[in-house]
Amino acid sequence: MSIYTGRGDDGQTDLRDMTRVSKSSARIEAYGTVDELNALLGTIRPTEHDDIDDRLSAIQNHLHVVQADFANPDPDEDDPAIRADHVETVEDWIDEYDEELEPLTSFILPTGSERGAALHHARTVCRRAERRAVALAGEEKINEDAVQYLNRLSDGLFTFARVVNARDGQPEEAPEY
Repeated sequence: MSIYTGRGDDGQTDLRDMTRVSKSSARIEAYGTVDELNALLGTIRPTEHDDIDDRLSAIQNHLHVVQADFANPDPDEDDPAIRADHVETVEDWIDEYDEELEPLTSFILPTGSERGAALHHARTVCRRAERRAVALAGEEKINEDAVQYLNRLSDGLFTFARVVNARDGQPEEAPEY
């Protein structure tokens, strides 16, 4: 199988159901930004924290499902889809790590160790993916659990960044106003 087909040379691409759409469509923007987030997370692992790495691996697999979900305009019951239990899993991780952290008393700057700062970067890409998903949802029916997952994941990545920075001995910095 050749990696290139030439089918996209005209600015169109295929969705999962083989519908042809513009590469600039809201659907392609949504799952393309999720793909960007997934690739960014791949550059962060390994973090030297096995528990974080395990969760990032699970998240990368979840994001692959989100991409499949968004690429399918007419899903069947047995097609890949993010579900409420994926959202709950991320919430459980956030709750668990919150116990390890000092309570927030102000906003913090997205900085710290190399991996901590990269997780903050991933959080911002996740927020963009969520915005793209919301834009898509304004045009077409999509899985609402996938949008909620991206929302919760950005909170999770923020928490992971804080945990990695704390474990790496990097203090949090409050912005100066």
